[in-house]
Amino acid sequence: MSANLKYLSLGILVFQTTSLVLTMRYSRTLKEEGPRYLSSTAVVIAELLKIMACILLVYKDNKCSLRALNRVLHDEILNKPMETLKLAIPSGIYTLQNNLLYVALSNLDAATYQWPSDSQELDSKELSAGSQFVGLMAVLTACFSSGFAGVYFEKILKETKQSVWIRNIQLGFFGSIFGLMAVYIYDGELVSKNGFFQGYNQLTWIVVALQALGGLVVAAVIKYADNILKGFATSLSIILSTLISYFWLQDFVPTSVFFLGAILVITATFLYGYDPKPAGNLTKA
Repeated sequence: MSANLKYLSLGILVFQTTSLVLTMRYSRTLKEEGPRYLSSTAVVIAELLKIMACILLVYKDNKCSLRALNRVLHDEILNKPMETLKLAIPSGIYTLQNNLLYVALSNLDAATYQWPSDSQELDSKELSAGSQFVGLMAVLTACFSSGFAGVYFEKILKETKQSVWIRNIQLGFFGSIFGLMAVYIYDGELVSKNGFFQGYNQLTWIVVALQALGGLVVAAVIKYADNILKGFATSLSIILSTLISYFWLQDFVPTSVFFLGAILVITATFLYGYDPKPAGNLTKA
């Protein structure tokens, strides 16, 4: 059963990451009238959706009993403040990572992030060197912070008996607080002027829902697999998004370096998951 959950969660993570990158990139470059939606508010809404989804899952696990749900939340969260506070560190890092993802997708050109865009709206030749540098630094910072947060979160999940959904509620709680702080610091004036949900449309809500789903799936992958396999799944999703951009949207030409990297990632994934059978004892005739 755990093996099935392991590969199911990995497959969903590849699909979710690929869809999120494509839709988020499109939502950040789409030209529309009025103000663009604020990435800081989208991060907060995604955290709140994740908390709501996890509460429903805990409610289901407790046979749809409100009394049992209230008891579990009280015993596992309120009565264990130190256990809850442990999630503040990875939560802050994940919140930073989610905001950096929006920064990267708003500054990098299509070839760098494997996303199709109208050449008249976002031509790589028109992007400033400073903009590309900001996007690259955002990606690198997100990569390093994600690795640390993933290992830390895996350690917490596998060393305690609390369910992955309870841990996600704790994670989302701190994520919402850190996210609201970012909204106030960086976008407080814009929110007071145009509202918290300025620029939101159907595509924005799809991006928010995919990001919330990503938090749940990542937790499941770390719980039933490990952080290394999560990294492989993310790498495969990058390859998949590039292939979609090349074969379907026909505006990205992969280089030899890309093909080499893709081969290395796929090979590493299979080698990591390969479990050779022990050789049988040889008997003398």
